[in-house]
Amino acid sequence: MRQRHMKGYRILHGISRRDFLSRIGAGALVLAHPRPAAGAETLYNGIQLSDPWPPNRRSFPSEATLPPYLSDPPSVIPIDVGRQLFVDDFLIEENLLTRTYHHAEYYADNPVLRPTTTWERHDDYAQRTKTRSNPAAMVFSDGVFFDPADRRFKMWYMGGYSQNVCYAVSRDGFNWDKPDLGVVPGTNIALSSGRDSSTVWLDLSAHDDARFKMAISRDFALTLYRSRDGIHWTESGRTARAGDRSTFFYNPFRNVWVFSLRDEALTGLRTRRYWETRDFLRGANWANDQPVPWVAADRLDPRRPEYDVPTELYNLDAVGYESLMLGLFTIFRGERTFREKPNDLVVGYSRDGFHWHRPDRRAFISVSEQIGDWNWANVQSAGGVCLIVGDRLHFYVSGRRGVPGTNDPGVCSTGLATLRRDGFASLAEADAHAPVRRIWPAGGSSVTTRPLRFSGGFLFVNADARDGTVGVEVLDVGGRVIEGFSVANCNVAHGDGTRLPISWTGARLSELAGQAVRFRFSVKSARLFAFWVSAVATGASRGYVAAGGPAFSGPIDTEHG
Repeated sequence: MRQRHMKGYRILHGISRRDFLSRIGAGALVLAHPRPAAGAETLYNGIQLSDPWPPNRRSFPSEATLPPYLSDPPSVIPIDVGRQLFVDDFLIEENLLTRTYHHAEYYADNPVLRPTTTWERHDDYAQRTKTRSNPAAMVFSDGVFFDPADRRFKMWYMGGYSQNVCYAVSRDGFNWDKPDLGVVPGTNIALSSGRDSSTVWLDLSAHDDARFKMAISRDFALTLYRSRDGIHWTESGRTARAGDRSTFFYNPFRNVWVFSLRDEALTGLRTRRYWETRDFLRGANWANDQPVPWVAADRLDPRRPEYDVPTELYNLDAVGYESLMLGLFTIFRGERTFREKPNDLVVGYSRDGFHWHRPDRRAFISVSEQIGDWNWANVQSAGGVCLIVGDRLHFYVSGRRGVPGTNDPGVCSTGLATLRRDGFASLAEADAHAPVRRIWPAGGSSVTTRPLRFSGGFLFVNADARDGTVGVEVLDVGGRVIEGFSVANCNVAHGDGTRLPISWTGARLSELAGQAVRFRFSVKSARLFAFWVSAVATGASRGYVAAGGPAFSGPIDTEHG
């Protein structure tokens, strides 16, 4: 086996190389994983899955675990699917840059959806117990998608606390209408029934009465529904046992539906079990002990000092985004009688759909610490996770105002947070104290990939180079510059853009298609977020577009990038 190198870059606000190595020594970051078996499934990115799959775990890892594809990546990585993000070391052989993780920013005019109707203000439990009502118009997973069929943003949400599944539409993603659906005359209620959380998914591969799929958490199971229009729903089955706040998502890289199931049996704390199936309706029939232990919070998740209790994983929503699975982990950090639980969202990444890497444990989308704010008490994610709207990602989240001095949720609404497209992590020039590991003698500030293989001919980067440049040279597997593809011959990227072309004078990247090569990116007074090789000059990435967006007619970026 060829030698594997630990990369010596500094991770701002995450795990530095020194911390990484010390945690291995202390047993805080585990590297042991099942080995792939002969004939095991090989993914689009060269990762070979272990057999059996999913891994046949009997317990949760006691410590944070590094995904197997990071400790032993493929010898050559295919990159024909999607934009390639620098959120981890999967693509990187040598790094002389500094990685920074970025967080979503709240929209200034939040919340974008508030409880304004009679049915949204209704709280059956409060009415029966003669206690304070908790009006609700919030995504509690539920779902937010862009539907290319009628070019509308569509939102399903909890209307009335633990009451109904309601439906709203928007032309721009900021201003939402609550149409009279006729299901419950005079309301936008799509399904009138008691509920906990739910998930709705727009399945663009289906063209029948299951184009929309839904699962509602109720009575320790998930009730499954299907719909042609997302408004009129047909009950279609019921799963085996599933704790409340259980959800599901679609993994497009492997064409499986994944049920994210709440469980507390093994640890006494909120964790998640995993079940996958290719048939959403007929495949949700697990026995109670079949879903395998999957993910949990761990001691790298910081405690809130005023509570000082172990963190727990309250929920995990996920979606296929470009070349990886993107997950929002709702982290429970405790609850007291003076404040409703201040859950927040931490982002994670997976390249095999099962193992997750969460290098930055700070809140990606946080609760507010200002009493009276719409999100002072509890923030949680939406099904579909995010949408691509121009050069920004839109994350719709629930927020609870809370009632100070109690643990009541108070007014529950839906807000919006945004992030630069691909903007989860960036690479920029390292500071003088950042440790680096050089493999080849290269000057300047650069990052060099592992051996990659592509079939396209047009290189693009997502970079902020308003005050500098991003140049690229192409190397052979041994690290030698390929003639015609030096950085001196490169037409470097300038400006700030999420789709900046890179080319070389007198040489075409398509000449190298099918070969194993490395890219070395030279970054000067700039910030690099992602790169990809497109089959077309317009820059379409052939990656997955999460919950969609106005620029896309399907689940894959085949348009203009």
